[in-house]
Amino acid sequence: MDYGWLQYFMNPQLKREPIPQQLELIAKEILSPLYVIFHHFTEQVLLFQDEVNLEAERILYILSKCIYFAVKSHMPSALVPLLASWCGDLLGLLDSLNLRGPTSEDWWVVRMKIGKRCLQIVCALVTRHRKHADKLMPRIVESVLKLVNQSHIISELDHLAERVMAMSFDVISHILETGPGWRIVSPHFSFLLESAIFPAMLISEADVSEWNDDMDEYIRKNFPSDLGEISGWREDLFTARKSAMNLLGVMSLSKGPSTVDSSTRLTKRKKGKKSGKDKERSCSVGEMLVIPFLSKFTVPSDVDFRSSSASHDYYGVLMAYGGLQDFLKERDPEYTKTLVKSRVLPLYGLEGCSPFLIAAANWLIGELVSCLPPEISADVYNALLKALIMPDLEELSCYPVRASAAGAIAQLLENDYEPPEWFPLLQVIVNGIGDKEENEASLLFQLLKTVVEVGDEKVAIYVPAILSAITGAILKHVPRVPVPWSQVVELGFAALAALAHVWDSAIPDEKDSKLCKEWRSGCSTIAGMFSALLQEAWLLAVQEHADYSISPPSSCMEDISLLLKSILKYTTEVTAVVELKIFELLVIWADLIADWHAWEDEEDMSIFDAIKEAVHLHIRCGINGFLIRELPPPPAPPVSKRSIIEGFGMFISEAMEAYPAATWRACSCAHVLLHLPRFSFETEGTKQALAIAFCKAAFSRFLDIRSKPVALWKPLLLVVASCYMCCPDYIEKVLVQDENEGFTVWMHGLVCISARSFEPGLSSDSEIKLAVITLTKLVKHLVGLASGWALEAARECFESLLEAAIHLKELQDEDEDDGMEDVDENESDDEIEEDSEEDEHEETEEEFLERYALAARELGSGMIEEDEGDVDDETHEIELGDLGGLDYQRDVVSLIKEHQHRLAFGRPIRSELISSFTESFPECVQFFTALC
Repeated sequence: MDYGWLQYFMNPQLKREPIPQQLELIAKEILSPLYVIFHHFTEQVLLFQDEVNLEAERILYILSKCIYFAVKSHMPSALVPLLASWCGDLLGLLDSLNLRGPTSEDWWVVRMKIGKRCLQIVCALVTRHRKHADKLMPRIVESVLKLVNQSHIISELDHLAERVMAMSFDVISHILETGPGWRIVSPHFSFLLESAIFPAMLISEADVSEWNDDMDEYIRKNFPSDLGEISGWREDLFTARKSAMNLLGVMSLSKGPSTVDSSTRLTKRKKGKKSGKDKERSCSVGEMLVIPFLSKFTVPSDVDFRSSSASHDYYGVLMAYGGLQDFLKERDPEYTKTLVKSRVLPLYGLEGCSPFLIAAANWLIGELVSCLPPEISADVYNALLKALIMPDLEELSCYPVRASAAGAIAQLLENDYEPPEWFPLLQVIVNGIGDKEENEASLLFQLLKTVVEVGDEKVAIYVPAILSAITGAILKHVPRVPVPWSQVVELGFAALAALAHVWDSAIPDEKDSKLCKEWRSGCSTIAGMFSALLQEAWLLAVQEHADYSISPPSSCMEDISLLLKSILKYTTEVTAVVELKIFELLVIWADLIADWHAWEDEEDMSIFDAIKEAVHLHIRCGINGFLIRELPPPPAPPVSKRSIIEGFGMFISEAMEAYPAATWRACSCAHVLLHLPRFSFETEGTKQALAIAFCKAAFSRFLDIRSKPVALWKPLLLVVASCYMCCPDYIEKVLVQDENEGFTVWMHGLVCISARSFEPGLSSDSEIKLAVITLTKLVKHLVGLASGWALEAARECFESLLEAAIHLKELQDEDEDDGMEDVDENESDDEIEEDSEEDEHEETEEEFLERYALAARELGSGMIEEDEGDVDDETHEIELGDLGGLDYQRDVVSLIKEHQHRLAFGRPIRSELISSFTESFPECVQFFTALC
């Protein structure tokens, strides 16, 4: 059956979407008449349950699926009169479910799928169609209570039946969040806790089996943390235990009856007292029922977990406490402190305590970290550190214990806890990475990255000491064949990138000569280790196969680029360039990024930074083969298809043309390459090729967005300006080829962004200077053509030139006192911001819906894509190389002096513009007689 006509109707561009007419028509003409068939088959399968009718089961499944898609987002009016009848049959099917049925039978599998759809329909009614669901609530509650009452057999259920159980808990959670639902469910709280929720928490034989057979899956299901990476929508991770925990949390937060009796309330009303102490206080269900129930179970003292009912029950207690996170956040921190000290930490002191309990305790601490007061953090940290190094037992791996401890330590650190000493923690992690399997090493690499990011400069001093062990651990998992790297390798490089970042951020004060010397020594060590790692990961893998046409995989380019940036930055001598094999590494890296197409937000940040560092190193030391492709003598390293700078150029061109978010950074790098001071006569062809490639990419992207002025105009048009200044004749031809009158289009665009009225306009000294010298060259070129059109265009460029020159002169003449004024303004802005935070308006539902509808409309119309970009880079200085040293004032004055009579052609120049210009450049007053 084709379900295409039962699509999920949702138009995010509308604040309140009406029920689509197509859906109304489907419900009226198809679904409503089908109820008779649905009811007939429902009666048939319920009356004759001893007889298997697989065809009827399949029809019921299809129809229930149709109903679900129909009510998922809207309630068609044609279904409302029959809704009670539909739900009666659906709930009847729910009542017939036997979760411990013949799992191998096809009819039972289909019946479970029907039950799953029935629960999804009920959930949609409760959450989206309350006014239709309130009358049905008692019957719904009755059905789902029957299902959750089977939680004691959860260990015997297959995946599908357990999913039905989990959804039943979820339905009760949603019902509890409604007023009528709370009144119906609240009498069953004790039953739910003792007979449904807590049995789902207990460890089962299935848990023990999964711990032994698939520890990673067990961790993902039971002890998820930020260190565990889960991609996509994993329905199998929403277990009955997790759903029961969620229900326990919702139930614990709900309020019970008032603790003040009616006579007291009446007396208070008569006396009119309003003291806070006399206010009525309602106890939560957590205080009245949940905590007392869990307190009945004492901390176990036995050693053998599998034969101990006390330890078996206490596992469920720990998991239950994990579901009370929101409840405990509302209590005083001392309450949580007492709970952890008396009910959790004692487990770590037990001789031979069960790994199952320790793992659950680790996860629980991670969940409750935000509720703990600072004074208990040290005890918690020491307990977790002990668990992190727990060795395996003879017949049982303790990997889940160490994994849950790693996740809890990460949570503790991210909640502002600082260990008394960082190095012991680093040692434990680094030593663990070296001798662990791939999955556990992955978790430890993630923990190391978290420790480094949180510790920052306090960790930086230990970076050189631990690098050798980390790089060695990574190389253990790097394959000797050029295939994509595994997750553990990628996480290892991510940890190294974090170490490189904190080291680079910890530059000591130049006045402290001893620290500066130690830091420079550390830089040399780090550059050497990073280079050795990349050589073995890239060069040796290719050389071993003696096939230099094979490239290494383009895995984790963001992190590797950051490492390469560190190598380039810390290399200051020509001998080090050779020793670290920088040329060979750059050859491979340039080829990899030249073919880069996996654009992601911020993914390319360090690639652009590394390109700039490579250029700076070439300026400092000179890198053979940087500008012209060279063929090294045998035994040769991988031979590139292009020079290093050509590889850079391909990457930058692709970024400008194909990825708006990278446009600013790409354009900034384009200026760096175009104005490289080491270009010579032999390399002039390379420079021209770069200029042509950048011009085509930038101008093509500009043509795509030129329908209205946007922020990306500025970087794109300025790149074309840099290209024009490098080789004007070639660029003029390129512009004309790409677009009819393309040269004129670019010229008008440059005039537009040079105006002060353009937003965001030219803001930095280098941007305005590039515009001034380009406009000066354009005016000279146009005046030389001596045609009416050219002279008119020259006048337009000349006016823009005058305005830009005034802007640049004002920028350069600003007083140094402006810096102090900016500080004062920032302080006052901070005060205003603090005040505004206090008066911050809380967004209403209507405002929320309107804001998101507006965002959806903008996204649909392409507005967001055009404005997209790394806005932080808008005011960055651009590198102009030799152009930056030009005397723009002399060139402007010379232009006016030489061509004043030709520039007088046509309409007169605005008098206020001339007045402002002569005030800034008084030496030009004598030349403006012909222009006025």
